[in-house]
Amino acid sequence: MAIAAESTVMNNVEAVRSTLYEALKTDERTVILGEDVGARGNVFLITKGFLEEFGESRIIDTPLAEASIIGVAIGMAMEGLRPIAEIQFAEFIYPAFNQIVGEAAKTRYRSNGDYTCPLVIRTPYGGGVRGALSHSVSIEALFYHVPGLKIVAPSFPADIKGLLNAAIDDPDPVLFLEHKKTYRMVKGEVPSGHYTIPIGKAEIKHPGDKLTVVSYGLYVHQAIEAAKTLAADGMSVEVIDLRSIRPMDRTTILASVRKTHKLLIVHEDNKFGGVGAEIAAMVAEDAFFELDAPIRRLCGPDVPAMGYAAPLEEAFMISTTRMAEAMREMVRF
Repeated sequence: MAIAAESTVMNNVEAVRSTLYEALKTDERTVILGEDVGARGNVFLITKGFLEEFGESRIIDTPLAEASIIGVAIGMAMEGLRPIAEIQFAEFIYPAFNQIVGEAAKTRYRSNGDYTCPLVIRTPYGGGVRGALSHSVSIEALFYHVPGLKIVAPSFPADIKGLLNAAIDDPDPVLFLEHKKTYRMVKGEVPSGHYTIPIGKAEIKHPGDKLTVVSYGLYVHQAIEAAKTLAADGMSVEVIDLRSIRPMDRTTILASVRKTHKLLIVHEDNKFGGVGAEIAAMVAEDAFFELDAPIRRLCGPDVPAMGYAAPLEEAFMISTTRMAEAMREMVRF
């Protein structure tokens, strides 16, 4: 990753906006389409002003029809454009499932490499903002099983820029997940100029040697906070930010587990059949005899949706305190 020495402090939503803007400015093939991305400028104001600067042919307000949004974007991608399709909230992606799984993800394979599908699908996901069952879901596990589709879920502004640039450049479809609670909560230095971060490369955000914690999205920040709490008590915890959910960075995870000999996986999505299950299976297959304790998953409960009432939302979400308690139990095991 070649980056400039200069940087600007941004929050996550500003990192998304500035990266999209630069993509539009530097490559005329870049097109953004989705519900309310034009005149309204997106419900989070990410594309505010883009319509006036780049025009209706590149900033396209669409009907409330997610299957059509993705279907049109696939056609654009196969004809040489670089579409960035926005699904306004992750829960709205369900009508587009067949277009993503049955069409976009299989384009290269079924055409024997004659066609690619350089499509980015951006969508905000996750809870903690009182969005209730229609605006709080995590969707990664629904698409995790699909070869041909990459899934990215960055947690920090600099990672957002580098991975979004990489997703735009990628010849295959990328599902780009943005945890909406982090939009304005998380700030950080973002290097100037164009750079990319390889999709499929995790990063150690907090080094340690007594326990490996693997997470992504909002919970990376809470895991780091919990790890710092434990450090004050002499307990050294390593926190890995997956950044890319698929492909998964097996090398970084396995190297960490072989160092710490313990693994805790934390994610917001439901526990059953989640991303954590695949990570646990991979470590059990490849590093079982390195483990000094059973692998543990700390995940969302297996209920159909996150409730609107504050107590129900809090019961679903994993607090930093609860995370720290699980880490202590693992270190002391």
